[in-house]
Amino acid sequence: MEASRIESPVRLKTPRLLLREFEEEDLLQVHEYLSDPEVFRYMIGGSADLQQSRESIRKIIDVSSEKPRLDYSLVVTQKEKDRVIGGSRVRVLDPTLNPVYRLLGPAYVGFWLNRRFWGQGYGTEVAKALLSFGFDELRLHRIFAWCDAENVSSARILEKVGMRREGVFVKNWMVRGNWRDVFLYAMLDSEWRKIEESKMSPVTGAIHINAGPQHSW
Repeated sequence: MEASRIESPVRLKTPRLLLREFEEEDLLQVHEYLSDPEVFRYMIGGSADLQQSRESIRKIIDVSSEKPRLDYSLVVTQKEKDRVIGGSRVRVLDPTLNPVYRLLGPAYVGFWLNRRFWGQGYGTEVAKALLSFGFDELRLHRIFAWCDAENVSSARILEKVGMRREGVFVKNWMVRGNWRDVFLYAMLDSEWRKIEESKMSPVTGAIHINAGPQHSW
């Protein structure tokens, strides 16, 4: 099944969060997490200075208007305060650009949060919102994600939302001079449907909400 495309501004809501398009006015709050080395401890590139953060936002805004749209980068905000707490992404891949894309899958998800908001369950909410958007709105067949093998919090979130760990890429990417192992995770649309159906009560049809503790990345 070919994926759908959504060209209009995207707004994804969770119980506490709103994932929306980036705006230039978000610069200072976005820079809070982009400039934190700890946020990007396990990622290529590292932290950014203010000018790099400004350029990143401008590039995201420019890419969001491309047609067909393949890159859905969304800022993560607290719904009631419109406080920026992180960033997120659903990236649809064009298999005509690289045959490896056919092997990994049609799209991947990623997200990162301001360190001040770790450990409050926000990462789980973001991950669920991205998967819902990918499967329910973009009609993707498969979505994958990855994280550093030592990033326990990220791995826990991906597993909590139902993604399968499919393998380990051994020493396959370099982060600040060190070769790192990476866990590969994925989910199929059929697996997402089963998870969503399991939330429905067989008696009332009500959605069960899990109020247990959540861990953020």
